[in-house]
Amino acid sequence: MSGASTSTAPGAEKAAKPKKAPKLSLAKALNAAMHDAMAADDKVVVIGEDVGELGGVFRLTDGLKKEFGDRVIDPPLAESGIVGSAVGLAMRGYRPIVEIQFDGFVYPAFDQIVSQVSKVHNRTEGAVKLPMVIRIPFGGGIGAVEHHSESNEAYFAHTAGLRVVVCSRPVDAYWMMCQAIDCDDPVIFFEPKRRYHEPSPDQLDLAAGPARGLFEAEVLREGTDLTLLAYGPMVRTCLDVAAAAEAEGRSLEVIDLRTLSPIDEETICESVRKTGRAVIVHEAARSYGVGAELAALLQERCFYSLEAPVQRVTGYDIPYPPSRHEREYLPGLDRILDAVDASFSF
Repeated sequence: MSGASTSTAPGAEKAAKPKKAPKLSLAKALNAAMHDAMAADDKVVVIGEDVGELGGVFRLTDGLKKEFGDRVIDPPLAESGIVGSAVGLAMRGYRPIVEIQFDGFVYPAFDQIVSQVSKVHNRTEGAVKLPMVIRIPFGGGIGAVEHHSESNEAYFAHTAGLRVVVCSRPVDAYWMMCQAIDCDDPVIFFEPKRRYHEPSPDQLDLAAGPARGLFEAEVLREGTDLTLLAYGPMVRTCLDVAAAAEAEGRSLEVIDLRTLSPIDEETICESVRKTGRAVIVHEAARSYGVGAELAALLQERCFYSLEAPVQRVTGYDIPYPPSRHEREYLPGLDRILDAVDASFSF
């Protein structure tokens, strides 16, 4: 209109700027996955110590009790009873999500998991399924006391009948949790507790759907000289290692294993056949661990492609140390880079 004012209303220019994508932490991503699964299926229930009114010790179930009421259950403090109750629920058609408050608290339920959860499907010749998820916050780095920082994944990966997966990044964790809840097999779902509340620039796009299946590894960084294999809390550390190695002229490929049982052999072997070298990194103790299984796999399937022995960088074969000594116990940048250097010495 002729003569109309062209001035902009106060604040209009500021409002027109695109909003920054909200940062999504691992804890919020897992909370959102459980919320969405419960909203979509009234057979999904959550059970665990303090998951209701408190929202869990790490606040991963925050808000679920308020919205879903009795489907979020605060049971007595007895892990064997919690998992046993979940077995009964799963046998009756529910899809329970069990929270084990800390990794070291799972042992009272170990008998239920290895004797019942893992075997019911086989024992009934497939007639009974146990679609349940057992969430275990694991690993160190939070300065906790005894029984609160352990890496006990090898126990469960060794047990036939269990699926064992480990998330490491927020958006991927959301889809992994959704897929685990939908899975008709029992899933042990490990969550790196020290990564729970680290911010991430990733934005959750529900329309995009999951980028891969639950039991598939992911190449997070492509490289040509050496493959770093990691899972859970060590994934971010290995990405930092790859960045540091690049400054020294070495191209490292980083693979997030994501699944420990079953292992995604094809993705791992394809990478190692390309690079000819491998370093395996995990927080758990060295002996009889996931790293030993991976090293054996690579020797069997990639022997003629290997330019050097497979290296392992792990925790030590001792009980988890007091918090003051965590930095010496946990694999860090320098220890992993030393293993990379050792691989190139052959």
